[in-house]
Amino acid sequence: MIRRSCNRQGQGNPLNAYASIVAVPIQRNRRDENEHVKRGELPEAWTDKPAKRRQKDRDARWTKKHGKSHYGYKNHVTVDRRHKLIRRYRVTTAAVHDSQVLEELLTSDNTARGVWADSAYRSKDIEAKVKAKGLTSRIHRKASRNRPLHAWEKAGNRRRCRFRARVEHVFGAQQNDMGGTLVRSIGLVRARARIGLKNLAYNMRRLVQLQRLARVG
Repeated sequence: MIRRSCNRQGQGNPLNAYASIVAVPIQRNRRDENEHVKRGELPEAWTDKPAKRRQKDRDARWTKKHGKSHYGYKNHVTVDRRHKLIRRYRVTTAAVHDSQVLEELLTSDNTARGVWADSAYRSKDIEAKVKAKGLTSRIHRKASRNRPLHAWEKAGNRRRCRFRARVEHVFGAQQNDMGGTLVRSIGLVRARARIGLKNLAYNMRRLVQLQRLARVG
């Protein structure tokens, strides 16, 4: 059941969806070895070398963002915009598209129905899934090759940017105040554990800040 109640200022706690790339040390494999790894196979040269296998991350993947290549995993989160607390998270390889995880991150027990995200999450399928959960899409609109954005759509995106900027503070805090986001572990299981602990530590740190601000206020 969706809780429709709001705080005294009439504002609920909308969700912001975001994904951040978490880098890991780059693997120095031969091209044929990488082809085997991509197919989920064990390269023949590694079969009788258990020590070498232990040092090889066969789960991390490459992706491109803003024209730059990145290797590692992704930390997908939904953030309570008002308090800047992480509500849910999922960890995947970097190659998984942001929109593929959004449905798992959505919660219907929030005090507001808005879901805010950038245009990477925009699709008919996502819009239908958001609506099916009783939530309201505030996802950025995106242009296509044959359909540029109208002036009113651009203006709407600018307004959404002001709200979505708060979610950037979460990853900014992890990067600048909590030792960065580089994960020096091998495999998706360990990456999930380390990134999950980082998210938990961020929430604990943020809760202390909120309690201090409440005493001052």
